[in-house]
Amino acid sequence: MSLLEVEGLDAGYGPVTVVRDAAFSVDEGKVMTILGANGAGKTTTLRALSGVVRASGSIRFDGQDIAGSSPEAIVRLGIAHVPEGRGNFASLTVEENLRLGAYVRKDAKAVREDMERCYEHFPRLRERSEQAAGNLSGGEQQMLSIARGLMLRPRLILLDEPSHGLSPLITREVFKILETVAREEGTTLLIVEQNANLVLGFADHAYVLETGRVVLDGSAEEIANDEGVRRSYLGMA
Repeated sequence: MSLLEVEGLDAGYGPVTVVRDAAFSVDEGKVMTILGANGAGKTTTLRALSGVVRASGSIRFDGQDIAGSSPEAIVRLGIAHVPEGRGNFASLTVEENLRLGAYVRKDAKAVREDMERCYEHFPRLRERSEQAAGNLSGGEQQMLSIARGLMLRPRLILLDEPSHGLSPLITREVFKILETVAREEGTTLLIVEQNANLVLGFADHAYVLETGRVVLDGSAEEIANDEGVRRSYLGMA
């Protein structure tokens, strides 16, 4: 079953259209990825889905048309956006950042339980719960950004370059946690990622963007094993 269905999506900034007539779907409980070169429109696509850039076309989430909805309305439907650059509140503590991730929720007991769950996923955040987010390492800030998204208890998480700026060791750790969230908790993931080898290793399906258009899609295994795709679109030898 498709949780998210996108058709004829145009998106951009001011008069500049970056994404053109894009169409794709995201199945519930699956890990989907959007790949492509720098400037292909991957980040703009996620921003369009979360309502923060100009967009037109059909965007349906669980059967409801959300095109033109405000970012807050989209968050309330259960879509969390973890942007590139992390977006944490530097002057607030780790715990305060996590609580902000749940600001639309009223179930205080469940929020406390989910905070504990996030600390189990990311033990280093528990150790630094009273520290200001701005004092964390790059890897810890990325962990906090993902954990803050999880505090919404979302049905869909949009992740923009989760490995950006991280060491290979921390990257593997972060992706192992993402796989746990997807496979054991059933959270649907849509990931934009430059490290194609890494994300194709656990994604179910992949879309390839070129100059704002979806030019290829298939199972992650098919995309990973297609030498022509690897050379032409992914920059992989």
